[in-house]
Amino acid sequence: MKDVIGAPAVWLARAIRAKKVSSLEVVRAHLEHIHTVNPRLNAVVFATAESALKQARSADRRNTRKNQVGPLHGVPFTAKDIFDTAGLPTTAGLRMLRSNIPDHDATVVARMREAGAILIGKTNCPPGGTGGDSWNALHGGTRNPYDINRSPGASSSGEAAIIAAGGSPLGIGSDSGGSIRMPAHYCGVAALKPTSGLVPSTGGYGLVGGLTDPRSQVGPMARFVSDLIVALPIMAGPDGVDSGVVPVPVATRTAKLKDLRVAWYADDGIAKPTNAVAAAVRAASRALAEAGCIVSEERPPGLVEAHQVTLGYWGDRRMSHERLYKRWDGFRTTMLQFMSRFDIIVTAVAPDVAPLYRAKTVPARDFSYTSPFSLSGNPCVVVRAGSSPEGLPIGVQVVARNWHDDVALRAARRIEQSLGGWRPASVVG
Repeated sequence: MKDVIGAPAVWLARAIRAKKVSSLEVVRAHLEHIHTVNPRLNAVVFATAESALKQARSADRRNTRKNQVGPLHGVPFTAKDIFDTAGLPTTAGLRMLRSNIPDHDATVVARMREAGAILIGKTNCPPGGTGGDSWNALHGGTRNPYDINRSPGASSSGEAAIIAAGGSPLGIGSDSGGSIRMPAHYCGVAALKPTSGLVPSTGGYGLVGGLTDPRSQVGPMARFVSDLIVALPIMAGPDGVDSGVVPVPVATRTAKLKDLRVAWYADDGIAKPTNAVAAAVRAASRALAEAGCIVSEERPPGLVEAHQVTLGYWGDRRMSHERLYKRWDGFRTTMLQFMSRFDIIVTAVAPDVAPLYRAKTVPARDFSYTSPFSLSGNPCVVVRAGSSPEGLPIGVQVVARNWHDDVALRAARRIEQSLGGWRPASVVG
């Protein structure tokens, strides 16, 4: 069943529904692949082999013409180990939670299950689920599948690593300043940080929800943009608990690219990108121009201000809360004004490729490309757009107006089609 490893989740769902392949075969193949690659990666910290195979058998029995099945019926998925999973440990990389077994699923996990997906594992993250690298004293650190001497990046790195390595077709991560986007860039996969207020964070350790921290968002991660498009409406919408979620319908229309106004910049003026990263941004912009977009090189104002606000939020005691939120709101207004002239922004995700594995945090300045859009709440899609001279993945960040996640996804899909998107990792192939 090697042909199902590396296949898109939407393809797997169609094949299972058509009975070209069984859910049992698909789930078993992914569990076996995890067993093969995980010893080198340490990306999956809890596997659900017995229960997942049981659920797959049940999914196959229910796959009849009389039963209406969900859009991800029988398809395996993984989740970052901050999300509550009924009957399975949720540790968030903390020793004090090593025996924590929740009674209920996090909202996003429950919604994936309701759509027919089958949880096959929980993935590694830093202590408490936030930080620049996945290392923790409970589970250790995760390695990058393209070079095990390198890190897969920020806190959703275990998720990005196992998806890139083919062990999972679809997963759930969280992002406060770049923790979905940076691992996606470092591991060459596709990922979405949705518009702030679109997806509930209920049941996510350290995700307070409500209006306390609008930067932190839950989103899907996959190898292909098409899978993000399917996953978003499954995960989105109010759950009656997270008061920060707004009842705005997820746009499912096919966004047209012709005449969309695109701004791009390769250098944010804070962390200078490598030549390879800058080349990937230019290539992505050309791909959108060739699709009929109106493309111009222009950098939003206020990026330095956004970086300073982020540092203040992260604990710079020189900035009072009142002053911090005033500056934050000022930047949001600046971004709204800039986006009134553009539909899309294309930029880097980080200034360089995956850092060496040292179990240390990523420098704060490396978040300068992602953190502004956490402050402004814009939807951001990451998709692979190139490679470094060493063959390491390089992603780009596609940003759209708030509540226009579909536009960002459509543009990212075009970049993926033009530039190739995800490529198998030879280290664990």
